[in-house]
Amino acid sequence: MTQLPRQPREIEAESFRRIEAQVGAHGLAPEVWAVVRRMIHTTADFDYLTIARVHPRAVAAGVEALRAGRTVVTDTRMLLAGIRSRLEKLGVEGLCFIDDSQVAQEAARRGITRAAAAMDKALPHLAGGIAAIGNAPTALFRLLELMKEGAPPPALIVGLPVGLVGAAEAKEALLHQDIPYITAAGPKGGSAVAAAVINALAIMALET
Repeated sequence: MTQLPRQPREIEAESFRRIEAQVGAHGLAPEVWAVVRRMIHTTADFDYLTIARVHPRAVAAGVEALRAGRTVVTDTRMLLAGIRSRLEKLGVEGLCFIDDSQVAQEAARRGITRAAAAMDKALPHLAGGIAAIGNAPTALFRLLELMKEGAPPPALIVGLPVGLVGAAEAKEALLHQDIPYITAAGPKGGSAVAAAVINALAIMALET
């Protein structure tokens, strides 16, 4: 019987070794590969090698924002929970307004999703920070609307909403923005993948 690693660091190292072995030569810059590799590691889905879309300035913008202590706003509590420990090491505040009572009231009044209304609530915290969206296409659409209306943009948008209704379209719209982004083509995504991206950036920010 094959002896498998038992300790978390050993398991992660072996996972990365197997990813490297299966992928082989990929042609990605080291810092971009660090992000994409962690997306694959989190999902066991090698499609991310070809569907990941990383703006040329995205990694540098994200690492710089984290080192500067800029706020990270997420669309779900699950995503926030997945990145909290590394954000704390960096002294970075993480915020999520999805369960805010005012957001719920505003969403009901306007007939929109709470995820979309939460982006309005998050607006004062987004300028120069990082917006991380891993669940709701409506959150990403609303963020792009706010920017179109003149809202100061985040330093980086991690836009990875998941699903068969609106997710691919929201991410396609993100690709046409003149702002650093990390996303993926098609319907795949999710809070765990968005957390993987933020964690990859945080690891780089903590290295120096």
